[in-house]
Amino acid sequence: MALSNEDLKSIEAMLDPIKRDLRSIQLTLENETNRNIKLIAEGHLDLSRKLSEALKVDNEKEMLLIRVNTLENELRRVKERIESIA
Repeated sequence: MALSNEDLKSIEAMLDPIKRDLRSIQLTLENETNRNIKLIAEGHLDLSRKLSEALKVDNEKEMLLIRVNTLENELRRVKERIESIA
């Protein structure tokens, strides 16, 4: 059964709004959604870098606390030796 020109025009008229909606969805994906995902991903990278920097500072702080503890103990031993000599 062949479609008449009238039937084809009717079908095309029904498809036009669908095509417009589809194009609108594609533009939204390209211009908004994909761009927003990229911005969020970049923000996560920045957070990751900041976390790495914060952990580095914590590691340095830990090492300094260990060093201070060691130096305090050495100073205590030196004081004890001086007191025993004097």
